[in-house]
Amino acid sequence: MRSAAKSWISALLKGRWLRCGSGQRSRVVTIRPQRSHKVALETRALSKRYGGRAVVDEVSICVEPGEVVGLLGPNGAGKTTTFHSIVGFAAPDGGRILLNDADITGLPMYRRAQMGIGYLPQETSIFRKLSVADNIRAVLEAQGLNKARISARQRQLLTELDLLERADQRADTLSGGETRRVEIARALACEPHYMLLDEPFAGIDPRTVEDIQKIIAELRNRGLGVLITDHNVRETLEIAARAYILVDGKILTAGTAEELIANEQVRRIYLGERFS
Repeated sequence: MRSAAKSWISALLKGRWLRCGSGQRSRVVTIRPQRSHKVALETRALSKRYGGRAVVDEVSICVEPGEVVGLLGPNGAGKTTTFHSIVGFAAPDGGRILLNDADITGLPMYRRAQMGIGYLPQETSIFRKLSVADNIRAVLEAQGLNKARISARQRQLLTELDLLERADQRADTLSGGETRRVEIARALACEPHYMLLDEPFAGIDPRTVEDIQKIIAELRNRGLGVLITDHNVRETLEIAARAYILVDGKILTAGTAEELIANEQVRRIYLGERFS
């Protein structure tokens, strides 16, 4: 099976050719809801089966602009499959995915990216033989921007992600934390309204975890909705306003960090009795 990381990048490039093949300048398509509509990224009774087994079983979650939400649970709970369904890598067998009340369940990945869904895959997604700057430029070029705008956005992202001194460095020589920052910069190059971060704290040292937490907090402060799944529970709960606990494909419960830590069932099944 093709990796989610490669599929996501291919979808962005495909979107470029479909939008620009006629020679017309592309543009990001944004769904503008009516005032009565809900502004959020949601799944409603989302379901996915593999080999007759319900990996995701009627999962309903919601992320609003300007908030960080966690999707947590044991290995095999269905977290990554839920992410794959939202970004379009896996087609759900049931339920709906809504962006500002518009049903996007049947749309391809590149359309979801155009509409404002950003994705940081668990697998490394950078072009290893390209420089840091060219990694970011490749995604900006896929947006159909003019050269001046590409250069300006590239420098802005390099500065914001503290990568300016690494701009000419080959991606395969970066540390784990630097690689993460490049991946986040590339995701932000699409100017998303919502970001899905799959294991953003994996494979990086504690100091870099703090740096990534600060970046996520800044995304929230800018008004982006952020959905995180990560095995580093404590680090995720530190920055999430609330979190869903997913067990065996079902939502067990949801709440703030304090509510989840105090929940005896959550401690017994997932966190452990000594978690505090």
